[in-house]
Amino acid sequence: MNLGLAMKLLHVLASFWFVSGVVARDFTFWRAARVSTIEGVHTLLQVSDFFEQWAVIRGGFLVLFFGLLTVWLQKWPIFGFLQGAQTNWLLVSLMLFVGGQVAIVPLRLIPRRHRRAQALEGALARGAITPELTAALNDQVVNTFRKVEMAILVVIVILMVAKPF
Repeated sequence: MNLGLAMKLLHVLASFWFVSGVVARDFTFWRAARVSTIEGVHTLLQVSDFFEQWAVIRGGFLVLFFGLLTVWLQKWPIFGFLQGAQTNWLLVSLMLFVGGQVAIVPLRLIPRRHRRAQALEGALARGAITPELTAALNDQVVNTFRKVEMAILVVIVILMVAKPF
């Protein structure tokens, strides 16, 4: 096995880790909004945060790292038509992955995560689900981004497998 193939394998394994983390994080988060006890909400948010930290954030970094390393080792044209290549699926995949993560997460999601943590602390102190926590769990910006993120991941998987252009 050559180094390029080994990096491709690590890229695929990191991608499995990342995608499974996105799915687990989202489903536990969405389920937390439907639970009727503060203990249940707290537990599900802890699970969601675990997947966020260990699979989505770290896994996303590894997907990008191993993907770029694979592209470099395989000498694939990552910038597609910008470097005179006929294939552009790598460029589109990179733009979708980085654009989805870099453009939205720091600007929209991190401040909402902090507000959600504060709302959870307040609810735990009161021993009951508060209107602030309910609002944080039903935040349309967060829920919409997470659905869009899943759709982007499906498109990227299709591009990586089919290499249509």
